[in-house]
Amino acid sequence: MYIRSLELRDYRSWPELKVDLEPGITMFIGRNGFGKTNIVEAIGYLAHLSSHRVSQDAPLVRANAANARISAIAVNQGRELAAHLLIKPHAANQGQLNRTKMKSPREILGVIKTVLFAPEDLALVRGEPAERRRYLDDIIATRQPRMGALKADYDKVLKQRNALLKTATIALRRGYGNEEGAAALSTLDTWDGQLAQLGAQVMAARFALLKELGPKIHEAYATIAPESRPAQVNYKTTIDHGLAQFEEFDAGIIEATLLTELAAKRQREIERGSSLVGPHRDDLELLLGDQPAKGFASHGETWSFALSLRIAEFNLLRSDGTDPILILDDVFSELDAGRREKLVSIAQDAEQVIITAAVGDDLPDNLKDVISAQHTVSVADTETGRISLLDAP
Repeated sequence: MYIRSLELRDYRSWPELKVDLEPGITMFIGRNGFGKTNIVEAIGYLAHLSSHRVSQDAPLVRANAANARISAIAVNQGRELAAHLLIKPHAANQGQLNRTKMKSPREILGVIKTVLFAPEDLALVRGEPAERRRYLDDIIATRQPRMGALKADYDKVLKQRNALLKTATIALRRGYGNEEGAAALSTLDTWDGQLAQLGAQVMAARFALLKELGPKIHEAYATIAPESRPAQVNYKTTIDHGLAQFEEFDAGIIEATLLTELAAKRQREIERGSSLVGPHRDDLELLLGDQPAKGFASHGETWSFALSLRIAEFNLLRSDGTDPILILDDVFSELDAGRREKLVSIAQDAEQVIITAAVGDDLPDNLKDVISAQHTVSVADTETGRISLLDAP
């Protein structure tokens, strides 16, 4: 897979960008703050409908602009598809495939597949569980786009359930002996059923993914850091105790176990005003030997684990039959020679690689020789503020 053409309008620092791309290695070079990362962020947003840098859409739209637009023509095994995304900071985004407007932007998931290496990846190891959950969910949605919509449905139900727990606390505490309390508890029962049904499918997909991804993470880490302790990953849930009685389980068993745990935790959830059970509180446990990587890994081990997660992701998506687009966002300057070598070996073999760097000297010498195209990013000051520009080749 590769992107043949990319266009941006009013995306962050870019009032306009039009660039033709090709298979092989393309490099965007420019000083920090000039907007080169905005380019690869836009590609990643089109692939995952989320940014690796911010959780809200508003920062993606250029100051004083009503919306932003990302358009790309992707070529996958000879077939071309044009994906367009209109980002609205205060309204629902709009997606379009070729000339057909989609009912939901999520219908464009899977058209472009990317794997991004960035300095922010350290948060996969050092950061909060939400970072690791998103890592899993992005891979699942890339491979099974319908799961992206299902996860969005789960998030909506969770939001509604939390709102009920927060706003109807008094009524819920009154119980079934009170008309208002009975109505609130009945509504909570309904949300419990939906949360368990959707949550079970999210969790089952994560378990299934880890069966495939876990060995690839272990293998990647052993290759990058053979002198270190072995790496392994486990999926930790809020219902581990309930699932422990089953040697194998499917979405149906997970759903029943979630409902049991929701019933057991109901009083505590009412007191806390939030949902304490479900995949939104699960975590991907990263271990080096018998110790958690978070808090016990050295800086080098942390980088190795973060790289292993992305390399495993790349190899898994490749095993599905299509090379994802490999994006290396200003990472070579952060890596030692051994980790650079591992990334170079992947980059030289991928169908399309997009690299950003502040200066050409950040790249390994054996990668400089195989760059297909290089673009220089600069800035200009205008009446409406500083904007990014792509210099003529």
